[in-house]
Amino acid sequence: MPFVVDNSVVVGWYFESQATPYTDQALDLLANETAHVPALWVLEFSNVLRKALKAGKADTARIQEIIELVKALPISVDYTSESVESNLALALKYGLTSYDAAYLGLAMRLQLPIATNDGALKEAAGRASVGIVNL
Repeated sequence: MPFVVDNSVVVGWYFESQATPYTDQALDLLANETAHVPALWVLEFSNVLRKALKAGKADTARIQEIIELVKALPISVDYTSESVESNLALALKYGLTSYDAAYLGLAMRLQLPIATNDGALKEAAGRASVGIVNL
């Protein structure tokens, strides 16, 4: 089944310090499934790469390799924009950041579960009857 994946999981695919059995298993799902992300993810992931480069956790060659690896994965970026009002309403209703509300809103719209390591997003997904990718 396709799923929504948040940045906390994707980062674990490329940075050992963020890897968990859950992130590894979510990556394995991409052998047969598509992961969906909101447009915000492009900026979030790019910022993770920028920070890793600046902190010396990865060099330019490794960052380029990560970019190529991500591009090869079946990740569908959804450029459909949520309205400010609907994003804010979700964030307030479920006690999320606006960023996490974008993932929840996408999961609700696509009627897909979320793969996440974020506790607040997990809780919100359960309350919103979206569901969590259980591995």
